[in-house]
Amino acid sequence: MKKNILFLSTLLMLSLTVSAQYSCSKFYPFSEGAKSQLSLYDGKGKLSGMVEYHILKITNTGSSQTASMTTQLIDEKGKQISASEYDATCKNGVVSIDFKSLMRPDMMDAYGDMDVDTEITGTNLELPNDLSVGQSLPDADLNIKISISGMNINMQTVITERKVLAKETLTTPAGTFECYVLTQTMVLKSMAANQSRSSKQWIAEGVGVVKTEDYNKRGKLDGYSLLTSFSK
Repeated sequence: MKKNILFLSTLLMLSLTVSAQYSCSKFYPFSEGAKSQLSLYDGKGKLSGMVEYHILKITNTGSSQTASMTTQLIDEKGKQISASEYDATCKNGVVSIDFKSLMRPDMMDAYGDMDVDTEITGTNLELPNDLSVGQSLPDADLNIKISISGMNINMQTVITERKVLAKETLTTPAGTFECYVLTQTMVLKSMAANQSRSSKQWIAEGVGVVKTEDYNKRGKLDGYSLLTSFSK
C-alpha cells in the first residue's frame, strides 16, 4: 500500500500544482499562498492518503518567474509520511519543473544514516502553454550517483513517451473542469532491477493537476488521485 502511495505522490509531483498572476503560465497557479489537496486511492478505490501542495514564494527575475513550493505526503490516518521542497520556473510560456521532483520519497531510505556521497543531475520536466491533441512533449530524467565505502551505485528515472491524448470534461469533489489528458511512461533503472510504469494526468487551466492514474507494467490500474480542494 505504501509503495502505491509513493508512486502516486511522485506522479503528482511531476504534474504539480504550480498558473500565474500574469500570462506566463496557462495551466499552473504561480500565486503565493496557492494550495491544493489531492486524495490518493488504490486500484480498488480505497482511500490510501493525500498530497498537499503549498506555494510559499514567487520570485520574478527578468522574463522568468519561479515558484518555491512544499509538498506533504500524508497517509490515510492523517500521519505525515514525507515532506519536500522544490521549484518550478515559468519562462516564455513554458513551465519547467525541477528534475529533483522526480525522486520518490523513499528513494534514499535504504541507506538510512550511512555516510554517503550523492551526485544528482537531470533534465527538468517541461509543459508548454500551447497544447493540442496528438502533441508529443519532451522527455525528462533524474540521475543519482551514490558513493559508499568505495562502491558506486547508479539509479535513473526517465519520463518518456509524453503525449497529449485528449480533451475531457472531468468532475471531482473540487468542481468540474475542462482538461487536457496527458500520458507518459516512467522507467526506473537501478543495479537491482528495472521497472516501467505508465500514467495519465488530467490538467486544467489555472488549476493544474485534477486527476492522475498510475498503471503497472501489465497495464493494471494501481492507483489514482483526485483533486479534493483548491485555493489561490
